[in-house]
Amino acid sequence: MLIIPAENAVNWKRPPWVTLGLMLACVLVFLFYQGGDSRKLEQAVELYVDAGLPGMEGPAYEDYLQRQIRFQGEEERVFELRRYQKLREEGEAFWLSASLLMDRDFYQYLQQNSDVIWTPAERTHWLEQRTVIEEAYIQQMSAQKLGLTPAQLSLSSLITYQFLHGGWGHIIGNLVFLFLLGFTVEKALGPGRYLLAYLACGALSGLVFTAFSLGSPVPLVGASGSISGLMGMYVAIYGLQKIRFFYFLGVYFNYFRAPALAILPVWLGKEIYDYWFSGATGVAYMAHAGGLLAGAGLVGLLGKSWLQVREEFFEPAEDERDEHFTAGYAQAMDSLGRMNFNLARQQFEALREQYPDRPILLEHLYHLAKLRPDLPEYLSRTRERMNDALSRRQPEQVVAVWQEYLREGESHHPLAAEDHNRVLFASLKQHDLKAAEKAFERLRGAGDPVLATEACRLLAEEFEKLQMAPKARHYRQLLQAD
Repeated sequence: MLIIPAENAVNWKRPPWVTLGLMLACVLVFLFYQGGDSRKLEQAVELYVDAGLPGMEGPAYEDYLQRQIRFQGEEERVFELRRYQKLREEGEAFWLSASLLMDRDFYQYLQQNSDVIWTPAERTHWLEQRTVIEEAYIQQMSAQKLGLTPAQLSLSSLITYQFLHGGWGHIIGNLVFLFLLGFTVEKALGPGRYLLAYLACGALSGLVFTAFSLGSPVPLVGASGSISGLMGMYVAIYGLQKIRFFYFLGVYFNYFRAPALAILPVWLGKEIYDYWFSGATGVAYMAHAGGLLAGAGLVGLLGKSWLQVREEFFEPAEDERDEHFTAGYAQAMDSLGRMNFNLARQQFEALREQYPDRPILLEHLYHLAKLRPDLPEYLSRTRERMNDALSRRQPEQVVAVWQEYLREGESHHPLAAEDHNRVLFASLKQHDLKAAEKAFERLRGAGDPVLATEACRLLAEEFEKLQMAPKARHYRQLLQAD
């Protein structure tokens, strides 16, 4: 059974760069660092066979597996025993030797019982040859150097093991889940905190795994503990809010909605059950459980401080916002069509509060206000449109709105000197000298001598640049008169 959260879609306009970077790092490590492991194993097997160690260790291996089955109750070891016997019958010398070499628990068993298994001479020979193979090849393999080995725990291995994988199936599966979960958590926390939380979850899951595997020589590799941490963070971020989950059961799959945190005990229960009853599957169930608890715990403990979710995370996605805008805009336009202007004004104002960057809404509000030029609202909407046009670097729009207001509303509520001054500057920017002069005349009549003097000087300088002497002289004379 598989259950994963599927509440969000990827916004490729704002790619999850850290998630993609983590995926790339895992792939690069797998290809260019772990890629040399197969050659090391081949060399180790070659030396192992030449030293005659398969003949010495083979019988001990069968006895070791039978002891584990009979006395330790590890019934799942039956499959390992059958596999080994099959390889021996089929003459698969390479894989037979590789199985003996890479079984870390068996190697530890040999070290502890070599004086019982072999004669002193055999033991000396085995120890000499096996030590060379271990130091030159086995210990140089990626899992042994950078994997998390409970018997030799180090701080660095709590991080490095997260970027190693055991094969193509392992890495592909992990990267799929890393992407499906990571882009949402990265969006919620922000790239920097997301990366630190991801690594912290991996480290904590490694510690939980170590606690349940004390003394084990078998190294842990893979990002699944970190990814389990993402699952824990994902549901903790949403809390009791109902979100969508995808589930796969046998050949059937579908979606369902449930409170996010309600699924956490289900995941934990599955991992703990599998740990106790699934046998030796090679899956680090307690690392998964540790990651789930770490992720949920970090958000629970630090969710109101260091790991606080960004406000914009819970805002609707851009496509959802577009759908909402389209629906609201259609309703407002319908009200216009029915000439219900008051309702249309309320609807456009509500939309503008949510979408302040949509100039079409201000344009509609301006035209609605223009229906009653005797009211102060027309003046305020005119100023809003002029300021909006200036911010968008549309001086021609500033002049057009200003001219329209002079015709429709100036007689009711005159514009201030600052308004005419803005129009004058906008007119000069687009070299509309006629409009600039008209704005100056309005400015002179608005009762602000300081602005009027500065505007007069600007006009004089502009006409001098254009070598329009009569005009320049006229404004110089006005300056002297003032």
